Amino acid sequence: MAYTINKTDGSVVTTITDGTVDNTTSIQLFGKSFSGFGEGLNENLVKLLENAASTSAPSSPLTGELWFDTNTSQLKVYDGSSFKPTGAAKSQASAPTSPSAGDLWHDSTNDQLYVYTGSAFLLVGTIFTAGQTLSGFQIETLASSGGNKVVASMYAGNTRVAILSKETFTPTVTQTGFASIKAGFTLNSTLGAVFEGTNTQASSIDVSGTTNSSSTLIAGGNFLRSDQADTTTGALTVDTDSGVIIGDSQELTLTVSSNDVTIAQTSQDKDLKFTVNDGGTTKTPLQLTGADGGVDIVGDVTITGNLNVSGAYDFTSSNIVKHTDTFLKVNADQTEADAGLIVETTDTDDARLFYDVSENQWVAGENQSYSALIRETNAITDGHATKNSGFLRTNASGNLKVTTLTLAATGTISEGDTSNTNVPTIGACVTFGDLWGGSAKTVSTSDPSGGDDGDFWFKYEA
Repeated sequence: MAYTINKTDGSVVTTITDGTVDNTTSIQLFGKSFSGFGEGLNENLVKLLENAASTSAPSSPLTGELWFDTNTSQLKVYDGSSFKPTGAAKSQASAPTSPSAGDLWHDSTNDQLYVYTGSAFLLVGTIFTAGQTLSGFQIETLASSGGNKVVASMYAGNTRVAILSKETFTPTVTQTGFASIKAGFTLNSTLGAVFEGTNTQASSIDVSGTTNSSSTLIAGGNFLRSDQADTTTGALTVDTDSGVIIGDSQELTLTVSSNDVTIAQTSQDKDLKFTVNDGGTTKTPLQLTGADGGVDIVGDVTITGNLNVSGAYDFTSSNIVKHTDTFLKVNADQTEADAGLIVETTDTDDARLFYDVSENQWVAGENQSYSALIRETNAITDGHATKNSGFLRTNASGNLKVTTLTLAATGTISEGDTSNTNVPTIGACVTFGDLWGGSAKTVSTSDPSGGDDGDFWFKYEA
């Protein structure tokens, strides 16, 4: 009677006739009353023990059948179409030869696991080799007073460099270099770890140090502060015409326009003061007064160069104005014009002493009435020959010459008065005869009649 051989699922593998051997599968199947079946049966058992270990896959395999591939030293299972690795990784120093897709290889040198993609082995992990030790991110749980916190710790050479956390907390178990952990990325404080590269935004800068790492990596302590008084040892350049603004109400501005610099006190009617320390005392030698737009100067003023004043010059002090220069020049470098000294009076025009450029002479006067000043060149000794051209003075002999001389009355001359120096008037000359005790005489062309002793008379020819 023939044997019908079924699979686990009930399907028929084969039917074996009595006294025969069936090779439908990779092992021998014996029919009833087959002679010498013992050897074949034992070989079947050996094949099962060694999982058909061979360089080639078993022929006529059944789904689920195992085969130990001696080429790769892998145990493979038949999936109905081909033998596939059972999932165990091959542990050796070099990659396996003739791998199949899905094969795992444990790199025994670097302690890393690879999977074969069908074309190459791809690293599964770890990302660091055994010689590099723990490097990269590792997920950890840290205890805190607010409960356990899951973080991602970054290692390099088995040293924790940073911790990535979604929240801020303080670990209850000491974590070297991490007294507290911030939401975000916290660096190990014991390493002096820094971020290097380009950063577009930072919430804070560590200003505890001033030692620069290089000419392009500047310590936080070398940046100027805007929240408190600070100092810079280098030049400060404001590269904008908008300039500098100072004061809680922006009272002082320093701006540029068309290369012109403007220093402005912007508060209405407020002053711009320039102070100095004079022997410990603060003094204000210069003040620009906002209320009237004036300039107040206190103290001595030394000017090297020209002082040009287009307005009035008022000297209100009672002191005398002193000039150490030997000359005082007015109307300097200007078109010729009358110039001089004005003394303020209550007249329509003040009293003036000035040089008349049209006459080339000094004149003086007031109320728009001026006359030339006497000069040496205006003096004459002959008033008869040179009339109305200057003032008289004696010649070298002490003589004075005029055409006529009119004298005002100087009073009477008394008889016998020899000390009287008054110039006799016409009337005194007429009555001259009275001084001698005689009667009045007349001047006539005829001889007088009568008379007394001592009389004299004048007779002129007709």
